[in-house]
Amino acid sequence: MYGHLQRQLAERVRQFIARAHNLELAHIVIEQPPQVELGEYALPLAFELAKKLRKPPRSIAEEIVGGIGKIDGFEGLEVAGAGYINARLNRAELAQAVLSDRQPRAGVVARKTLVEHSSINPNKAAHVGHLRNAILGDTFVRLLRLTGRQVDVQNYIDNTGVQVADVVVGFLYLEKKSRLDIEQLSKQARFDYYCWDLYARVSEWYEADQSHREARIEVLRAIEAGQNETANIAELISLAVLRRHLETMDRLHIEYDFLPRESEILHLNFWDAAFRKLTAAGVLVYQSEGKNQGCWVMRRAGLDSRADRREIREEDQKVIVRSNGTVGYVGKDIAYHLWKFGLLGRDFGYRKFYLYANQHQCWISSTQGEPDHPHFGSVQEIYNVIDARQAEAQNTVIEALRELGYKQQADHYTHFSYEMVALTPRCAAELGYELSAEDKMRSHIEVSGRKGFGVKADDLIDRLIASARKEVDSRHPQLTLDERASIANQIAVGALRYFMLKYTKPSVIAFDFKEALSFEGETGPYAQYAVVRATNIFRKAGLDAEHFGAEVRHNIASSEFSQYLAAGAGNEIWELWLASAKTTYVVEQAIASTEPAYVAKHAFQLAQLFNNFYHCHHILSEPDEARKRFLLVTVAVVRRELIRVLSAMGISVPPVM
Repeated sequence: MYGHLQRQLAERVRQFIARAHNLELAHIVIEQPPQVELGEYALPLAFELAKKLRKPPRSIAEEIVGGIGKIDGFEGLEVAGAGYINARLNRAELAQAVLSDRQPRAGVVARKTLVEHSSINPNKAAHVGHLRNAILGDTFVRLLRLTGRQVDVQNYIDNTGVQVADVVVGFLYLEKKSRLDIEQLSKQARFDYYCWDLYARVSEWYEADQSHREARIEVLRAIEAGQNETANIAELISLAVLRRHLETMDRLHIEYDFLPRESEILHLNFWDAAFRKLTAAGVLVYQSEGKNQGCWVMRRAGLDSRADRREIREEDQKVIVRSNGTVGYVGKDIAYHLWKFGLLGRDFGYRKFYLYANQHQCWISSTQGEPDHPHFGSVQEIYNVIDARQAEAQNTVIEALRELGYKQQADHYTHFSYEMVALTPRCAAELGYELSAEDKMRSHIEVSGRKGFGVKADDLIDRLIASARKEVDSRHPQLTLDERASIANQIAVGALRYFMLKYTKPSVIAFDFKEALSFEGETGPYAQYAVVRATNIFRKAGLDAEHFGAEVRHNIASSEFSQYLAAGAGNEIWELWLASAKTTYVVEQAIASTEPAYVAKHAFQLAQLFNNFYHCHHILSEPDEARKRFLLVTVAVVRRELIRVLSAMGISVPPVM
């Protein structure tokens, strides 16, 4: 509702300026005043128009306020300071709309949207960095679906790359294991942990003797060729590790619809079809001389594409096909994205792979698929959750689409970029890693899968659950073991998901167990506890928290809203109602900016305002029955919005804390 009123205000101001001064304004900045007493919106527009109209800002502001007329939902506008315009809402009207849960939204274009996230190499256990990607992606999917969008969730599996090849090298060359041996090992509960250690050992083996890398080249060729024993072993390993990844993510309520694999992009000749398009359009150019002799290259993203494609300077060349004929990662990614947009003229085979507890079916690509399957691909909008280090590769794919003439598709391709997760020196020391004096002074230490240095995702989840379980056991010994285990799991998942979401995407997260496990301050458990506290109020009153607001909303007169939310004494409660009105607005902001941290901040603000309200008002002992009812309605509204915003973050609320 808050966003709807803001758009209404902006439109009325835009219409007035067009009518009065024949000026078309593309965008009107609307801010929030520092105190709610000043109003709910502030417009610095008069300062922006001063030069164009050659008038003092305050004079322009007075003209707008005097001429704009009545706006539905607003008490009025007033001039402040040297030319600000403050807008005051009709508090009673907005509160009634919030209570009835009316959610007018900006028009959402009915595009089929694809979000790709996680994309963990299926060669070892997932680590803490992968969790940031998966939690960001899953939360963004939830936000999109909250606004009514149709979303497909995909997790790209690079099962033919060097990472998988290195684990195969480890099994065949270091451990001398047969396919049967590996198959038996893959049935272990945490086979991905075994591969984690083996992957690090292979890296050391390469460092000990550079000639050992010939084994990687040989294995890579066999995997890409397919239909041989080495390729079958790679398939066995990658599928076993992939299943473990899905089990890990399932613990955090993260689900996928489809798992497209690089092996099918190769074996179903996706690249061949893409190559024909790229060469026919002149996007790819063959180099007959220079350092990239024998390669197919395209112009690096960000350069002037109007220049002659046949004459790309060496320093501006991006190699897509190497001189030995192998296709680089970006080439296969171009083919994959042509498929995503339905531009390739080919499709995967599909087969069922993983069934979630809620019966949601996850499909995987195959050369020979099942006949009855959902339709994936042919989308209109793409979000790729991939870390910032992949910016050049992502921009190259977008540039290829644009140069092929697919401008609309390129415009609806978003690289959802984020920074890495590192470890604090304290966290690294707790994990038993040896640190130099220089390392101990750093703000963070990068993880390294090749060195086996990092926090495994399942270890982190286990540790969080164990910590939460100690607290739950001490507070609620009367509950059954299953009940305490369930509550500890909800708290741990809430703590982890919130921790990964509260930092803005460009922030490097220095992971620290102590901070992540804290249940105070800006944390998931703090927000969960606010909901539990609100629920307890209704439980003690013998009322149904889920339905109370809906049951009494018709019995509260507009005059009561005006009385209890009046400027002055009612400002503190009004701030809580106003924050509750902003949920949809914040979700829209988070989607437009691809920044889920806004939603985390909103949850924290709601919880903080509610806890202040809780300590200031003795709700159940309030002697005035009408006021008591209004306070309970306030609790019901905040509880509803907190549950809604936490759900959008993938966080559920336990019955007790």
